[in-house]
Amino acid sequence: MGNTKSGALSKEILDDLKLNTKYTEEELCAWYATFLKECPSGRITKEQFEGIYASFFPDADPTAYARHVFRSFDTNADGTLDFKEYIVALHLTSSGKTLRKLEWAFALYDVDGNGTISKNEMQEIVR
Repeated sequence: MGNTKSGALSKEILDDLKLNTKYTEEELCAWYATFLKECPSGRITKEQFEGIYASFFPDADPTAYARHVFRSFDTNADGTLDFKEYIVALHLTSSGKTLRKLEWAFALYDVDGNGTISKNEMQEIVR
């Protein structure tokens, strides 16, 4: 990820995010500073994500759904979201291209990652 000793975002990640999102360098650097304040380790755990997600739905228990959303954003499947995964997810869900949103939605429903959505997977997500 970024250079955690100085708190700076690496040029490689910055350039990649500028190329693949709508965000400017200044916006990305501001997002990164906020991200590190909230997640000093530079990663969001599944449990932290579930807590954040639950705060948007105080009258429900969206834990199971939050796990699926987290899985779909955790592109390297390491059990955490780094800054790049976080920003790509933010961009995708807020202003990404329709095709990318559809690819993400498919990945969300394809729980076992086999390239197809079974009736059981559909029911699991809908529940």
